[in-house]
Amino acid sequence: MASPGISAISVSLEGYSGSGKVATPALLAAMLRAAEKISDLIFSPGRPPQVQVYGQLIPVQVPGLASLTPDDTRHIAADLIGDNKQAVATLREAGSCDISYGLAGVARFRVNIFIQRGSCAVVMRVISTAIPDLVSLRLPAHLADVAKLRDGIVLVTGPAGSGKSSTLAVLLDCINREKYYHIITIEDPIEFLHSHKCSTIHQRELHSDTPSFAHALRSALRQAPKVILVGEMRDRETIEIVLEAAETGHLVLSSLNTMDVPKTVERIVSSFAPAEQQNVRERFAKSFRYIICQRLLPKTDRSGRVPVAEILKANPRTRECIEKGEREGKTLLDAVKAGATEGMQHFDGEIAQLVRARVVDLETGISFATNPTVLGQELAR
Repeated sequence: MASPGISAISVSLEGYSGSGKVATPALLAAMLRAAEKISDLIFSPGRPPQVQVYGQLIPVQVPGLASLTPDDTRHIAADLIGDNKQAVATLREAGSCDISYGLAGVARFRVNIFIQRGSCAVVMRVISTAIPDLVSLRLPAHLADVAKLRDGIVLVTGPAGSGKSSTLAVLLDCINREKYYHIITIEDPIEFLHSHKCSTIHQRELHSDTPSFAHALRSALRQAPKVILVGEMRDRETIEIVLEAAETGHLVLSSLNTMDVPKTVERIVSSFAPAEQQNVRERFAKSFRYIICQRLLPKTDRSGRVPVAEILKANPRTRECIEKGEREGKTLLDAVKAGATEGMQHFDGEIAQLVRARVVDLETGISFATNPTVLGQELAR
């Protein structure tokens, strides 16, 4: 069903005669014209083409495609993959593959093609052609200080679709505009395209340019970069090399699919065997510079979503919490609250401000809170 108050959208295809296969580029362009603020295009057998706007799926009525068949989605998937043999092999072996796709002069996409019930389905995340800035993402201006860092680890975390890639692109662009560095990115797939500004920047895509994050990272350490961006720290080996890179004078930016600051630290530490975990705590405590966690909350007027960020910054207290582990009176949340004057902030504090300003309604705010009971009590007062 379409979202409340929004019916199915009809679009026309230029040059479509009503017979034969619809050209995939024309279909994508037509769907992008269907509405503003489209975040995803979705193609599923048995359903019409759909766009996602502010988290709501809306069917798009396309001539000749009232309901997609398995043959339609297979045709779309084949057009998107093109001659990428690695993607074809991955799809056959693993049941899904990630690729990037560009529609010249219109948009770029991060694409996931997967097999379900024996047929192809496709989800395409729309990537802005322009790199955003901190203001447009409603992130604190002081995060531009990342460009002043000489080394260490900066992590951007959050659930899928929370804007991690956009934030990483902004931070990288701050460095690119201010520093004369060599920057290497390792992404799966490449999303935002960065041009050479003050820095020289090389972007490598998993599978087409390198077989794995770990392999590309080890190579990067011999390619004289000052800054390395790793799209995601997915496994123990990648985390180990990121720590090594930070310890040898590199600034590393990366992401994790974790919900808040404590869970981010827990994910990193628990990736290693118990006998190694204390050593990893000590190494990460010395190496990290920022942990920026994000969530997107629906606005009260349903006109869109508003980002909320939890920010942990390295200082003696936060390093101690990571190195020695959280304990009574010395938790990471306590450290974040104590570091408010240094630009640190926690989710529930930021959500409370949005609820009081009526940007977000009470029910939504509490449902997205880290500690709903405490936030509810605070707002009730």
